[in-house]
Amino acid sequence: MVDVKGRWALITGASRGIGYLTALFMAEQGCNLILHGRTLEHCEKVLREVKEKGVQAYAVAAELSDLEAVEKMLKEIDERTPKVDIVLNNAGLQIAYRVDYYKTPASDYLESYKINTVAPAMICYHFLPKMIERGFGRIVNTTSGIRLEPEQAGYSASKAALDKITIDLGSKLQGTNVMINLTDPGWCRTDLGGPNAPNAPESAIPGIAVGAFVDDGKSGRYLAAGHFTGMTLEEAVEKAEREFDSPYGNQ
Repeated sequence: MVDVKGRWALITGASRGIGYLTALFMAEQGCNLILHGRTLEHCEKVLREVKEKGVQAYAVAAELSDLEAVEKMLKEIDERTPKVDIVLNNAGLQIAYRVDYYKTPASDYLESYKINTVAPAMICYHFLPKMIERGFGRIVNTTSGIRLEPEQAGYSASKAALDKITIDLGSKLQGTNVMINLTDPGWCRTDLGGPNAPNAPESAIPGIAVGAFVDDGKSGRYLAAGHFTGMTLEEAVEKAEREFDSPYGNQ
């Protein structure tokens, strides 16, 4: 299992919900944190709380639908923290629930893809070469298990595209100490999931972050958080490495 103590991790969407809980969890493991939010003010609470756990941390701000802002954020991170070891692409947007789904506007797709697909892909492309050069890196992209719901087509299609990008990138990393995998927190009672969701946000821990700790060289896996609910981190890592294989066969 990877020891993240003293390493640096970028967590997008860290100011609330699953991202907030993940930030606290990573800080408890001794991981230094770069906390992304739409504004710096949104990150004040989580920044204060992770620092109270004894780790180094700072916040960065970017509206992920603004790709120039994403580039600016990445430049700032390079200047402040040249060595980012872990990326947890948690931020996402569920743009609408269209009961009359045959009238889904094109804007649902355009906005969803910018935030849920293009921005995390940009972040992956930015950090992966540096990780490969250093010989270590973990990226976990948050996806969605939504299926057969055209009411949420913009959201689910953008996440499916992120799945494709993640799996394709992972095929180039097999056998290295750089890994990229997927996670899915499940339907949780967050701002995105809504108050009627069946699962508490805490149920996503430690599964939402287990891909940062696995150490078996396998990428492209779907490590849904629900498989690890109630486990210790050590139990979750052991289960992930034992039961979840990469999708690449004998490549």
